[in-house]
Order: sequence, then structure tokens, then C-alpha cells
Amino acid sequence: MLAATALAAGREIIISRGELIEIGDRFRLPDLLTSTGARLKEVGTTNRTSIDDYQQAITGDTGFILKVHPSNYRVEGFTSEAAVRELAPLGVTVVHDIGSGLLAPHPLLPGEPDATTSLAHGANLVTASGDKLLGGPQAGLLLGDEPLVRRLLRHPLARALRVDKLTLAALEATVSGPLPPVARSLSADPRLLSERAERVSATLAAHHVLASVVTTQAAVGGGGAPGVTLPSAAIAVPESLAAPLRHGQAVRGGAAPAVVGRVEKGRLLLDLRSVDPADDDRLAAAVLAASAARQPG
Repeated sequence: MLAATALAAGREIIISRGELIEIGDRFRLPDLLTSTGARLKEVGTTNRTSIDDYQQAITGDTGFILKVHPSNYRVEGFTSEAAVRELAPLGVTVVHDIGSGLLAPHPLLPGEPDATTSLAHGANLVTASGDKLLGGPQAGLLLGDEPLVRRLLRHPLARALRVDKLTLAALEATVSGPLPPVARSLSADPRLLSERAERVSATLAAHHVLASVVTTQAAVGGGGAPGVTLPSAAIAVPESLAAPLRHGQAVRGGAAPAVVGRVEKGRLLLDLRSVDPADDDRLAAAVLAASAARQPG
């Protein structure tokens, strides 16, 4: 919104038809962009857009080219798109919305755009989320050419959109402190996940809770890396424990944390890739509390 207002109000934003995205709660990017007074100039088709499509659309009324990463879906098959390195030489500002906030390439996410690579390939401005794959607070990030970023920061709208000091402190801790949970989850060793699952399952079995260890695939999700799964291990418990683990008496009373798993084939799976190792005992205690609440009498 800030980029469109500062750089293209009353002008045109060139964007591929395949990148006119909608995310949660009916939030549609085209509606946001046009609300700033900018006009959208759609190029290409849903599945294929070439560099020639962009080049032919450039006029003296062009504010910038916007390239948007579809962070929560994936188009496959007969597809093509123009890369940032192709758009950069066209002589107009290129704004790249990478979505997930990934700052540098990640070996497990080869298809996910990152800010470092985008800027190196010639993007003038990169916009991203502070949460998702970056793993920090919900915030908007602006990275790019210093004069361009300063131009946006001097716009009157920037003050209305600025984040507060707590958000800035959380963002600083995310990039300079210990690894955030999302980074730890991405790098978790499947072998160690299996060992942890065996220990927790044994604890539950010792207290007569039906539990077993299953090999599974964990989805990255959360507005990044659509379709990417990672090998993982989960503890399978009866599906009937799903509700008490989420909002049972122990949870409502503060005696146990809420636990959200996923149901597959009639079992509730508690995937340890999304659980900090330090919380394994708390997880086991929560399952025991939920199981006790389900016992008659």
C-alpha cells in the first residue's frame, strides 16, 4: 500500500495476471492496490507471462513493475514467468513482494524467493512479512535501494503505518538473537525427531495411554513454501483426545497448554517438528491430563 501510494498513485502498476493473489479473509491484492489511486495494467495470462509482456506494457505512465510471489498456493504444469533478473534491465522500478520474509536462500526451500537474491538480481524494492518464514512479529518489511526506501519513509502514510517499539524490539531479537522457532523447525533432524517421539510415546504408554510413533511429512505452510513437506515423526494418540487437548478442563484452568494436532486416518498426530525439544515433557503431561479427563468416573 505504501509503495503503491508513494510511487504509483494516479499511474500504472504492471503486474502479471497470474500474480493477482488473494490471501486469508478475502484480502485481495488488486483491491488494495487500486484503493491507493493506482491503476493496474495486467499482462500475460494466469499460467504464462513472458518478459515481452512486461516490456510491451511499459509507457511513460508506468509507476513500477510489481512481481508477487504466490506464498500460499502453487501453479503447476504449462507455466512460465519472468524472473527479477529479466525485469531489472527494463528501465523502470521493480518491486518484488516475496511474501514470506525469507532473508537468504535456504537449502530446504529452493523454490522460495529470498530478499538477498532478489536484491542481487536487481529488484529496487523488496516487500515481505516479518512473520512467516522469518519467524518474527507480524510486520511489514521494506528492503532495497536506500533513496527509494527513504522516499517511502518520508511519505505521510508511512507514519500511519509504522510499527510500535515492541514490534521493533521483537524484530531485532528475531534477526540478531537465538534462532526463532520456525528456523529450528526447518532444521530439525528427522532422526532426532524419531528419538524424541519414542521417548514421549514410552512415557504415555507407561501411563496406559494408547500411543505410537509414526513417520510422517510435515508441511511448512504458514504463508510460505506452498506444497513443501519435510520428513518428520509424530506421536499418534486416539482421535478422541483432540478436543480436550485443545480446550479441555486442564487447558481452561491453566494446568496444561493447549495442544493442536492434526487428524489422519482416525488418529490424532502430534508432529514433533513443530514442538520445541524443551517442551516434550509438557506435551506428555498435557496428553496425560487430557486422557485422564476422558476417563469415566
